[in-house]
Amino acid sequence: MEEYVAEDVIEDKEKVIDQLMQNHGQDILQLVFSYVKNKAAAEDLTQEIFIKCYQKLDTYDGKSKLKTWLWRIAINHCKDFLKSWYTRNVFTDGYEYFQKVTNQDDVENTVIQNSEDRELMVVVMELPVKYREVIYLFYYEDLSLKEVSMVTGKNLNTVKTRLRKARKLLRKKLEG
Repeated sequence: MEEYVAEDVIEDKEKVIDQLMQNHGQDILQLVFSYVKNKAAAEDLTQEIFIKCYQKLDTYDGKSKLKTWLWRIAINHCKDFLKSWYTRNVFTDGYEYFQKVTNQDDVENTVIQNSEDRELMVVVMELPVKYREVIYLFYYEDLSLKEVSMVTGKNLNTVKTRLRKARKLLRKKLEG
């Protein structure tokens, strides 16, 4: 009987991870890319994150949304990666994952918008990680300030301050 229960749990874990990958895979990839600025590394890290989630799914306590739990794992994994020898010794580049897909019929407007989005993303990617992460989570993932606080593990007032500082830095870079 215990083996049957264990099989059920494994099947449920697989269903949950499959659903997480389908619903949030691209978002996690973009989040990871915002940290590492390298397509190949972002893809590898995203796979590692979902493997880690699969392995740790039984530790999910339900105190936050599953999406918030997933983002927290992703952010911690990215920060660990950035502290590693690899990132201190290997140059990374590229911005292609931040281009959001548009459904506009007007090709000219799409091209202009993509150009502006790319320019803005280049400036965002130049920000220090602590500002870049709040900008990404707040504007690109549409998380509330409270959710950003939960995901980053930072006090709500710290998140507000970082978002305000990030906006100020962006405005300065875009105007100057």
